[in-house]
Amino acid sequence: MTLAAKISLGCIADDYTGASDLANTLTRAGLRTVQTIGVPADDLALPEVDAVVVSLKSRSIEAGLAVSRSRAADQWLRSRGAGHVLFKICSTFDSTVSGNIGPVMDALRADAGEGAVLVTPAFPETGRTVYQGNLFVGAVPLNESPLKDHPLNPMHDSNLVRVLARQSRTQIGLVDLATVARGADAVRARLAELAAKGIGAAIIDAVFDRDLEAIGLVAAEHRLSVGASGIGLGLARALVSTGNVKPARAGGETGTAVGGPAACLAGSCSQATLQQIANAERVMPVLHLDPDRIITGGGEAQRALDWARPRLAEGPVLIASSATPDQVAALQARHGRDAAGHAIEQAMADIAENLVKSGVQRLIVAGGETSGAVVDRLKIPGFLVGVEIAAGVPVLHSVGGKADMQLALKSGNFGGAEFFADALRLMR
Repeated sequence: MTLAAKISLGCIADDYTGASDLANTLTRAGLRTVQTIGVPADDLALPEVDAVVVSLKSRSIEAGLAVSRSRAADQWLRSRGAGHVLFKICSTFDSTVSGNIGPVMDALRADAGEGAVLVTPAFPETGRTVYQGNLFVGAVPLNESPLKDHPLNPMHDSNLVRVLARQSRTQIGLVDLATVARGADAVRARLAELAAKGIGAAIIDAVFDRDLEAIGLVAAEHRLSVGASGIGLGLARALVSTGNVKPARAGGETGTAVGGPAACLAGSCSQATLQQIANAERVMPVLHLDPDRIITGGGEAQRALDWARPRLAEGPVLIASSATPDQVAALQARHGRDAAGHAIEQAMADIAENLVKSGVQRLIVAGGETSGAVVDRLKIPGFLVGVEIAAGVPVLHSVGGKADMQLALKSGNFGGAEFFADALRLMR
């Protein structure tokens, strides 16, 4: 059947792994959820669902293009009945000085005719909290965390009121923790006060899980919100508690087994992923690619395929282009940031495409940009969201594609030390 039934919650995610994180969160909260890759075609057959997460690869592209793609997704979701749309961003507020969070928010806010929009990347479950408008990663402010060295969007300011004000055309306000602690009515009153002053968006504090519930109740009464999976959790709980959604069994299903060979690809340069790769070397063959040879056309993709194919029958393999921050900086200095990133992403996509042609049906990809390039190349239009591998990372079962596959798409910092082995145990 086509997705003709009215959906309760629409979501637009600015990268694929973030979309998986959100879809996983909604599924755990009892919402039947599908993640699509790009704006779906009208004839894509999908089951009845409560929420649709439209995955875009728009976090680091030119702002005007990010706006146009996000508006198209918004229009599709609202045409399917979504009264509320969440613009899902990274929990570390990844963005440049000029966007893309602010420009997309401004455009969606104008389209929705919204007053003041609630904005928060907080997700206490994963160590992301906001206090007095400042984002903390664990115990440290954002600008002191490893995100200060992010290869694409280094974050040097933890004050999100300032960060968003530099990107947006509207004034940015704050709903502080003391207000949130007084509950949904206090948040409603503060948001109305800000809107009356012409303030178009408000960073809202959240330190505890219960804060998300108050935020979700208020956000659900409006047409737009902006944030990470934490606000998605608040929205899902609000939809269930108000009776707008009858909860399905929380946690999702693994789905039909697909069998077949399994492979892992790692493009993230995060500290977490580097440790996960090191641990994987104890349980599976691992090939480390030479990034310089990838960029200069040294045949690294073909070398990886020649290495992997004879090993697939014996068990999973892992192919990594990941490097330390110092190595990444040196590589970018030699070849240029954009050229280096694009070349590596496309090489990983080449490898994934040819691994699938060689029979791989279970694929694990680490890194947001890498995941985006791989899924685009495989032309998979959507996924049913299954069981959780690690916080924010579910098993995904392909919908509408040529191959029947299970995938896991992991943001760089997500997952435990044994993530690759954990994922393989759940992907059948």
